[in-house]
Amino acid sequence: MSTPRSSSPPLRPPERLRGDPAVSTPVQRRTPAPPPGTFLGMPRFADNAKVQLANEQLRKNLRHATGTIRAKRADRVAEVPEWEELRLAGEAVKNRTLRHLDTYLVQLEDSLTRAGATVHWARDAAEANRIVVELVRAKGADEVVKVKSMATQEIELNEALEEAGIAAWETDLAELIVQLGHDRPSHILVPAIHRNRAEVREIFLREMKQYGTPAPEDITDDPAELAGAARRHLREKFLRAKVAVSGANFAIAETGTLVVVESEGNGRMCLTLPETLISVVGIEKVLPTVADLEVFLRLLPRSSTGERMNPYTSMWTGVTPGDGPQDVHVVLIDNGRTRALADPDGRPALRCIRCSACLNICPVYERVGGHAYGSVYPGPIGAVLNPQLRGIESPIDASLPYASTLCGACFDVCPVRIPIPDMLVHLRHEVAEHKRGKPKLEPTAMALAGWVLSDRRHFELAERVAGLAARVLPNTSHLGPLPWPASPWTRARDLPMPAQESFREWWRRTRGEGRR
Repeated sequence: MSTPRSSSPPLRPPERLRGDPAVSTPVQRRTPAPPPGTFLGMPRFADNAKVQLANEQLRKNLRHATGTIRAKRADRVAEVPEWEELRLAGEAVKNRTLRHLDTYLVQLEDSLTRAGATVHWARDAAEANRIVVELVRAKGADEVVKVKSMATQEIELNEALEEAGIAAWETDLAELIVQLGHDRPSHILVPAIHRNRAEVREIFLREMKQYGTPAPEDITDDPAELAGAARRHLREKFLRAKVAVSGANFAIAETGTLVVVESEGNGRMCLTLPETLISVVGIEKVLPTVADLEVFLRLLPRSSTGERMNPYTSMWTGVTPGDGPQDVHVVLIDNGRTRALADPDGRPALRCIRCSACLNICPVYERVGGHAYGSVYPGPIGAVLNPQLRGIESPIDASLPYASTLCGACFDVCPVRIPIPDMLVHLRHEVAEHKRGKPKLEPTAMALAGWVLSDRRHFELAERVAGLAARVLPNTSHLGPLPWPASPWTRARDLPMPAQESFREWWRRTRGEGRR
């Protein structure tokens, strides 16, 4: 549909905050500057992971947080005897929706329009950002409050708004921590999972006073005090903002209803207080009917936060006269989703409901964190989703399919049964095909392995060579990094020292039997 355009010049942020008596010295209204660089400018996963592995505090924070969430999820899932049936139902609903996505999207647009909302279509991040910026400018607003949204993080909406002179305030506690810390999110559900309470306290003391109501000088790292400081800091913004921006966990084609689930109540404030609500929604978030929603409202909270139900489940259908925002816009974004949809082997990634269960179970994610993946979608799902949404041309995206041990734990916990290990293998093949024609060591290594395994005499020769290395270094349990051409493999892996004596040699020595 057509996008409203504003003829007014770009708005500049006002010089001072207004209205909050708790701020003794007026400060500039500005959003925390985004961190330098972009996700796509990051090096490949292996290089990022090596840096993150050196951060002992990060690994400690991640081990504690993911372990806690895993245990809660396991307890809640164990309460549901029909859990596997629910997973199968969720998979079936998503598969049916994706097979007929064009039909359901048209139905969703019709339902939203009948309910009084305005629908906009965006092919990519640039188009979606332009639409949102023009909508905010048309309202004469110079700031927005935001509900936690992976879609807006994906398209880097905050940065686009900042460039247009519009302040974007994150109101989710974890997103606020990331924003005030000039940081990047590292987890789908808990973006600040890499921070501990002491670090959050320091961020609040240092940064809150720069953007509004300051944190109390005597604040401790008690979670209740930190949450209270965030609540006071955000209150003025909730009461002042004329425009809110949200995402949606689900969009119901049958009725035009959008659904947001959250745990803090900040989303409810954003969805009800402002005059204008702009929801940025990926086209894969569609569900056919309200009845389908029942399955996912049982799957999602147990898989994400380890709760039986989310504390706040907000649903809204267009405009309700006299109640809530009276100007409602929905921006439906593609941004690579139809490319994933066109690949039968990659399509299951679009079933993802952003629960983050695969991150919490993944041994790789637990040790390197989310920043190594170079996207707002980290962990196993990010390793399959990012290369499909963005392509495999960049070093970071081409490396992500290899950011896994293929242990299969991610599939076991996925509430919609996404076969992530199979998809990683598929994407590795795609990366290899993309690099075809470039010199590679892998064919040489496979040819050498074929020569060794094709003849018993070749295999025994290889065993004797390996045993020689063990006899030269008898007190060493592992081989360290080997020189090129073995260095790309061994610099990130510990290779056990080969046995000094092969099984064949042992058999001949102990049984006295000759060669056959």
